[in-house]
Amino acid sequence: QVQLVESGGGLVQAGGSLRLSCVASGRTFSSHAMGWFRQAPEKEREFVAAIRWSGGSIYYADSVKGRFAISRDNAKNTVYLQMNSLKPEDTAVYYCAAKWKDWSTRGYEYDYWGQGTQVTVSS
Repeated sequence: QVQLVESGGGLVQAGGSLRLSCVASGRTFSSHAMGWFRQAPEKEREFVAAIRWSGGSIYYADSVKGRFAISRDNAKNTVYLQMNSLKPEDTAVYYCAAKWKDWSTRGYEYDYWGQGTQVTVSS
């Protein structure tokens, strides 16, 4: 069982930065791939970024490539999402999620989800 708690969301102006954190409980964190997803009002949840259990493989959605960076610290049971050059269209609730071993862009393949943290980017 893995429990996930996100933090770091907030209100930021366009062009600004935020760093989201997701702390996991459970001894098997280092065996899980971690993903970040987001959901804007009246829109479907979408994939943002993911990192393999070992950190050796990372993937980004085209919409955030070059602006966002995912990383993990297995010693701290934490995954991060550094978000730079934020745009109003990045406004959403951001969720972290965990699945065994390898990452996926498909949300339904993830077994565990956090409660989400709100990110609002003003223009």
